[in-house]
Amino acid sequence: MLANIVAFLSSGENVTFFIFALLAIGGSIFMLSFTKVVHMVLALAVAFISLAGLYVLLDAEFVAFVQVLIYAGAISILMIFGIMMTKHQGEEEEPKRPVYNTLLFIGAAGLFGILFYAIQTVNLSPGEFEAPQDNTMEIGKLLFNQHVIPFELMSVLLTVAFIGAIVVAKREED
Repeated sequence: MLANIVAFLSSGENVTFFIFALLAIGGSIFMLSFTKVVHMVLALAVAFISLAGLYVLLDAEFVAFVQVLIYAGAISILMIFGIMMTKHQGEEEEPKRPVYNTLLFIGAAGLFGILFYAIQTVNLSPGEFEAPQDNTMEIGKLLFNQHVIPFELMSVLLTVAFIGAIVVAKREED
């Protein structure tokens, strides 16, 4: 089993994958564990950016760019604006939760152990992956030919949601 770990870590691409995967999992766990909303947003942004790194490793540069642009950038900024536009009463500090933190650590370590064992024991046949020459052009063709109606509906839905959030925030202010 140790030989498998050494063989896995002998490639720089695998080490990079391992780092991005740990950042994605860690950011997600911290997002769920933090109690302050701003810290949660920052942890979520770390998870989004590490997912973009994983997309780059998969030769999906366009998806990685969209991940950084839309999720890590726009949604994180939108969440911070939402926090700033709402009123927060004197936030009381939560009591320490040692049992919760212990169970969280045991659960995370158990999940890591199960995944590690499953990955070490699986037998996958090696194969070659051939990425298309210009995957961005293919995505654009699909998006603007076959999926143009859902694309436009999503833009209208996001615009209505943003306007609704502003109206609700203004109503609370008055």
